[in-house]
Amino acid sequence: MNRSKAIRAALVQAAAVAVLSVALAIALPHSFFVSWGWISGPLGWLACAIVTARVIALPLPPTLTGAVLAGLPSILAVVAGVHWLGALLAIVLFGLWCGRLAADRGLEAEVV
Repeated sequence: MNRSKAIRAALVQAAAVAVLSVALAIALPHSFFVSWGWISGPLGWLACAIVTARVIALPLPPTLTGAVLAGLPSILAVVAGVHWLGALLAIVLFGLWCGRLAADRGLEAEVV
């Protein structure tokens, strides 16, 4: 496990999700998310994962695979009505995936 990459991935993903969430909340009415949240949420999550992969220099296909897998448990949180708790869990899982991916790829730990 490359802890430095895991932490950086989680922080970058969290920041990207926060920025995108605020921008969309300002730009679009609540009714959009009621009708289209089921697709805009996952697509936004994947877009943020692309940003994360580029910022911390991880290969894109396995990073996106990790984003999809990390996002699956958040479906339960959405159904339970605790959407942001699911997002937090997904960010943690995604960070762990990226840390493991970096270690598997032999990427050196960087000093933060």
